Amino acid sequence: MLDRLQALLRKMIDAAGALGALCVFLLFVLMIVGGVGRQLNLQVSGINDLVAWLCAAASFLAMAHAFRHGDFVRVTLLLEALSPQARRWLDAVCLAIACVSVGYLTWSATAFTWESYEFNEMATGLVVIPIWTVQATFVLGSWLLLAAVVDEFITVLRGRKPHYQLAVEERHARGDFSSDI
Repeated sequence: MLDRLQALLRKMIDAAGALGALCVFLLFVLMIVGGVGRQLNLQVSGINDLVAWLCAAASFLAMAHAFRHGDFVRVTLLLEALSPQARRWLDAVCLAIACVSVGYLTWSATAFTWESYEFNEMATGLVVIPIWTVQATFVLGSWLLLAAVVDEFITVLRGRKPHYQLAVEERHARGDFSSDI
């Protein structure tokens, strides 16, 4: 049962990562359109709102994917010097702290967005839409990151290597040290 849940979580995290990548591509397109539009004296000022929202969406939707694939900034110098048992213990402590921290972030993001929904708060820029629709990417990204951190915590408690460590070891085995620079 746990393996099926982890597989479902992995698919959701990958889908959110793909959505984050799509947001980055849309940023590229909108910035080109905005730049060319300004040169042609076209009205493109609403693009700035969309670019800001896409930046936030790209960041939050990709958080869990980056975490799971070992792309978060982690200080591994100490961890690599420890025995496997000490490393597992320290990983568990760090992941427990992360569970609490990300849990608080997730709760706050959800409460904040729900409040925006309840008050029918609208965006204040040139593109006027209900702001909770934009904030929803923050909530979704936070919940996925929380699920990913809890999953890694359970993995470490079960005596296994966390997925982010396996991903880094895989890259190093292929001779790819680009993420370590």
